[in-house]
Amino acid sequence: MLEPEIQSRLDHAVAIARRAGQLVMSYAKQAVAVERKSDDSPVTVADREAEKQLRAEIERAFPDDSIVGEEHPPKEGTSRFRWILDPIDGTKTFIAGVPLFGTLVAVQRNEESVIGVIEIPAIDERVYAAIGGGAYWQIGDASPQRTQVASCERLADALYVTTDVQSFAQRGAQAVHQQLADATWYSRTWGDCYGYFLVATGRATVMVDPLMNLWDAAALLPVITEAGGTFTDWSGAPRVDSGDSVATNGKVAEEVLQITRQFAK
Repeated sequence: MLEPEIQSRLDHAVAIARRAGQLVMSYAKQAVAVERKSDDSPVTVADREAEKQLRAEIERAFPDDSIVGEEHPPKEGTSRFRWILDPIDGTKTFIAGVPLFGTLVAVQRNEESVIGVIEIPAIDERVYAAIGGGAYWQIGDASPQRTQVASCERLADALYVTTDVQSFAQRGAQAVHQQLADATWYSRTWGDCYGYFLVATGRATVMVDPLMNLWDAAALLPVITEAGGTFTDWSGAPRVDSGDSVATNGKVAEEVLQITRQFAK
């Protein structure tokens, strides 16, 4: 049984992620103007409004908690808890009309990720977890079911997914992608949070990203680990703030890390 302070935040995280996803979907049905941020990444009114809604709901329920999000300035709190938000993970996917973007909600306690929610609103599915409580997959309004990673034993039999092949070149690590693609059975760019969703639900075995922000990664560690897998940086440390990531079913983790460690920071 989870501690009450964790259970209450997990329940709230699942609920607000779903409502934020519904708000995002209301914008998906209309023409949305796209702006470019200082790093040339896109942002839309849907990103900003969804994060505003998430923040408002967190502040009402847990006014002493801190909040960090991709689109708005941080809010300092006085409790041990910090919420980390990515209202649309995969904005490029969203603006292209592809239904594989998601909303990420994480909660950290004393800077350790303890709760994660991956909401995929276009298909009305979500996977969520709290450390020590297992990972759950819910489709629509059906009862949530425990989920687990794939049973694949060898990298040669694995499906490897990533977000953007070009991002490996930005990192100067093209060899990592090529070696993973060569070492696995097949690869696809079903990326952003959807790739991690696939690992957590046992449909992909490996997801690797060379460039990650805190709000991209914080929700993923609880989900992947509670589903029985591993979530680390490229060196193999179970961290969400290193700027890169490796998610696996655990059985092939060392094979993958032998490749990524060559280019670890």
